[in-house]
Amino acid sequence: MSFVVSKQQSAYLYQQVVHLISQMAEQGVLRPGEKLPSLRVMAQKLAVSIPTVKQAYQALEAQGKVVAKEKSGYFLQAAQVSHAMPKRSRLSTQPIVVNKQCLIEQVYQAIHQPHVVPLGIANPVAVASTDKALAKLMRRAMNMAGQAMINYGAIDGLPELKRQIVKRYLDMGLVVSPEEIVITNGAQEALAIALQCVTNAGDVVAIESPSYFGVVELIESLGLKAVEVPLCPDDGLWLADLERALNKRNIKACIFSTSINNPLGSYMPDERRAQLVKLLEHHQVTLIEDDVYGDLHFTQQRGKPARYFSTTGNVITCSSFSKTAAPSYRIGWLIAPQVIGPAKRLKRAFSCSSSLMNQWVLADYLACGEYDRHLKLLRKRLLVAKERMMMALRQHLPDFVRVSEPKGGCVLWLDLGAQYDGTKLFHLALSHGISIAPGALFSASDKYRSCIRISYGVLWDQKTEHAIAQLGQLVTQAKK
Repeated sequence: MSFVVSKQQSAYLYQQVVHLISQMAEQGVLRPGEKLPSLRVMAQKLAVSIPTVKQAYQALEAQGKVVAKEKSGYFLQAAQVSHAMPKRSRLSTQPIVVNKQCLIEQVYQAIHQPHVVPLGIANPVAVASTDKALAKLMRRAMNMAGQAMINYGAIDGLPELKRQIVKRYLDMGLVVSPEEIVITNGAQEALAIALQCVTNAGDVVAIESPSYFGVVELIESLGLKAVEVPLCPDDGLWLADLERALNKRNIKACIFSTSINNPLGSYMPDERRAQLVKLLEHHQVTLIEDDVYGDLHFTQQRGKPARYFSTTGNVITCSSFSKTAAPSYRIGWLIAPQVIGPAKRLKRAFSCSSSLMNQWVLADYLACGEYDRHLKLLRKRLLVAKERMMMALRQHLPDFVRVSEPKGGCVLWLDLGAQYDGTKLFHLALSHGISIAPGALFSASDKYRSCIRISYGVLWDQKTEHAIAQLGQLVTQAKK
């Protein structure tokens, strides 16, 4: 590379370095989110001084082309996406009886079809697999425990795994007792148990809008009614709308993603989370917090769980390792001190116990420190994947499409505009070997028919890149 920068050229040396980096970015040699060579390495490659390279990097930073991260170096910034953010929805006027199971079944069938590009599934672990580390720990567990490993475990979970979970909450400043925890088959079972502990068929539950379709289907299955509270694409729930709903309706419980929302990727800051808890405790309404994406934040620090701000304890926390470590292990948990007795009885009735082997392996994974190292890598790769996906969308989607700017997680929310049908686009894309999630899934009513959700938690290859390009072409065919 030494021939690229020369004192014989009229431009200053640092300006030549700036031009070189910009050219490498345009040609795709350097990708969005990728770390630039260190000052020393780049200086050696170009046969220039370290201060020259530093001046170039700082100039690129001033132009918004790179970002400096403390103790990490300089990283190529994604170009700003020209698409506007999705619009907020309106507060539901009436509680809604849900009917979404048919469409949800179609989406799940599409995800598991062979040779389909799986943009419709939220599986962050795909970008940083844990298979080798967990396989090693599983062999070790089998050697240590032998036949005991394939027996039934305790109804409320393996004590060592619960102890590791308690330690993680302690790191967040939250004191939890192992006796308050029930290990479940994923967060979905945790949410189902939590809802049945505090509601009966026909009761009204507040959900965020848009909301994860698993919550929508769960409310339908339990015979509950939903009030949809709008989300801000940036910082989560509109608390003023929630307060209006609480004043008008007899709401028994709320299910909210208190950290990173799926599908918008919005992040509720701690101070607003504290306001949320205070509001619900004033109205004596139980908060069921879905915190599965809490560890996958792109913010400086992880947000504190909502129960950290509770003074009455009327918060049930649900989470899992499905989005961070092992989707197929189906290991989640709920923390429910005020209803722990009913929660344990429901767990016994639903599934008796969760996989002892999987719990053992995950307990070891947490105890040895590998989980935290994996989380750092996973967040880094997801951020790179997000920026890469947004650049591809910027290149291939029509300008009228609105795209979310997630603060964590692994999905993007696209609003195609009122003239377009996300469900029609779902079927069109599937016929071309691409799975997406239609926006109608993420509402108890008929909102978001012009929206879709796609995942950047996928391995990026030519097939994925081609799928994004093809999706851009199909959008214009999805008019209502």
